[in-house]
Order: sequence, then C-alpha cells, then structure tokens
Amino acid sequence: MKIILLGYGKMGKAIEKIALERKHSITARIDADNRDSLNIAFLQQADVIIEFSTPETAVENYRLCFAAQVPVVSGTTGWTAQQDTVSAACIAADSGFFYASNFSIGVFVFSKINTLLAKLMNKLPDYAVSVLETHHTQKVDAPSGTAITLTNQIIAELDRKTDWKSIELGKPDAEDLKKQLQKTDIPIFAARIDPAPGTHTINYDSRIDSISLTHTAHSREGFALGAVLAAEFMVGKKGVFGMNDLM
Repeated sequence: MKIILLGYGKMGKAIEKIALERKHSITARIDADNRDSLNIAFLQQADVIIEFSTPETAVENYRLCFAAQVPVVSGTTGWTAQQDTVSAACIAADSGFFYASNFSIGVFVFSKINTLLAKLMNKLPDYAVSVLETHHTQKVDAPSGTAITLTNQIIAELDRKTDWKSIELGKPDAEDLKKQLQKTDIPIFAARIDPAPGTHTINYDSRIDSISLTHTAHSREGFALGAVLAAEFMVGKKGVFGMNDLM
C-alpha cells in the first residue's frame, strides 16, 4: 500500500514507523515546509492518504483528497464544526473519508463503556458528571477531540445534561468559568503537562461516593497503529467511515 502522509509531526513519524513495519511504503511526507507541492496529480500517487495536520489546514486537505478521489484517513481535531459539510463534500465527490478523533483501539472500547455507564447514571441524578483530559503542552486544541466525543456521548444519554463547557486548568479565568457553569452543563477540564500522550477520565461524584472511568495512553503507538489499520481498511472504499466501521 502506497501512503502519503499529510502532516509529519510526532504523530506522522509514529504512523510512518508502524506503516513501514507492516510492509507499506511512504510515497511522500508533507508538512508546512513543502505544502506548496500539494495538487491532485501529486495525491494520486497514493493508494490512501493519512492526514494529521492542523485545524486550519485540515478541511482544505480533505477537499484536495476528495478531488483526487484518493481515500483519506484523518485524526486532526479542532475542525469538526464543519464535519457535516465535509462529509457531504466527500459523498458529492464520490470519494472516501475516514475520520476519528482518536484511533486507539483502547479508546474505542473505553467509549463503549462510557456510553453504557452514562445510560446507567441517567437514573441517578445525585451524581455530578465531569470530564478531565490531560495532554502534552504541544497539543494546540483544548479540550481534546476525544474529550468532546466522550462528553457528547454522555449528553446523548443523560437527560439532565444538554451542553459542555471547556475549562483550561491553570488559566487565569478557570475559577470564573467554574462559577458560570449551569446545571445542564458538563465541564471538560483540560490540563497541559509534559510528557503526557493522553489521559481521559470520566468522573461521577455524589455525596456518598465517586465513580471514575479512565483511559491512559502510554505512547503514540496505539494511535498510530489504529490510523494504519484504518488506512488498510479504506483502500478502494468510497463513503464516510469511522471507528465503528473499522471495529
């Protein structure tokens, strides 16, 4: 399988290592220094494109991939307010798009348990729910895409919650934001600490006891492997896919 990497930071390098171990080839590596070389003919050299770039460039990257009709696998976060538009553009172009805010197989299992727990907690209104995510200081978006996905899963199951609010721990406005929380809000607390590939914790707290559900990544390898598995899955496919399809 021939792969073009759009985004060649730490995650891109981790994906490259896993892809080469699985006997795939890297046709090109694109980052900010050589992004001008991107065009439809260039992208058509690949069987699949793996995209881990920035929120500012992701959507434009997807549209180029759709125009080239080469399936694209992406884990870039911070752009998903446009997800419906991007999915529609993929379908209109008769191309292929696989998106996940987190490619870890462990996080996939974690998310299924999260939904089940939220269904149970819907009957127990005395428990206050919050989400805590911790990542390295180089992560540009807060809260993480995974934290948002997990929180939206909870909102879908808890009748008493309708929205989430982001609170970055250590920021000057953190305490004020806590005071502004509504009863219908779920707070997502974001911490940036080095080194930290990624930890997500769901907390349910009552006067009597507390329940916590945590996933901790020990390295980027799990995310990278999931992305390569998704790329293998996407070769020759058209349509919009996610981790449920892969699993």
